[in-house]
Amino acid sequence: MTRLEPGMARIRVKDLRVRTFIGIKEEEILNKQDVLINLTILYPAQDAVQVNDIEHALNYRTITKAILAHVEGNRFALLERLTQEILDLVMSNPAVHYAEVEVDKPHALRFAESVSISLAGQR
Repeated sequence: MTRLEPGMARIRVKDLRVRTFIGIKEEEILNKQDVLINLTILYPAQDAVQVNDIEHALNYRTITKAILAHVEGNRFALLERLTQEILDLVMSNPAVHYAEVEVDKPHALRFAESVSISLAGQR
């Protein structure tokens, strides 16, 4: 993970639960499954700190609503594709300097709690 510089804020969204079609088996193609999304976002927060107004902050609620709509409204064969599309959504906000997205697919393996993929991007 990138180092937190002075004036930068790190936002973490933990275990955002979304239902979507994810997988390649017939059962996965026909039935929605839960995925857990974890985000780390870095953005310059000096103005938000000084002004104390949402207009000067990165609105994580807006970002998570866009993620929920996108993930629930699409189908994905691979976790890699799902993770990249979420990362692209987050990085489309020009205030984001760095983002990391991890998507967990619970019970994807018989003896594991979950399988996850992580991808990161930065400007």
